[in-house]
Amino acid sequence: MPVTIRLFARLRDVVGSPDVSRDVAAGASIRAVWEDLVAEHPDLAAYTRVISCARNAEYAKLDDPVADGDEIAFLPPVSGG
Repeated sequence: MPVTIRLFARLRDVVGSPDVSRDVAAGASIRAVWEDLVAEHPDLAAYTRVISCARNAEYAKLDDPVADGDEIAFLPPVSGG
């Protein structure tokens, strides 16, 4: 089932695009989507413990399931004042 992945800041730089499309297995979790992306872009692995994620513009957990046509966003930590 197709999903759209949105990437921000350094994550976007690593992948080279602000968004990508992927087909994922039915019942896949957001974590599975992330791990698939890390397998393709190993430099993303450094962010695994600190990223935030959202599904269809709502904050979500990595273990939340994805559905057909979902938009999954991954966000690195933000710092500053």
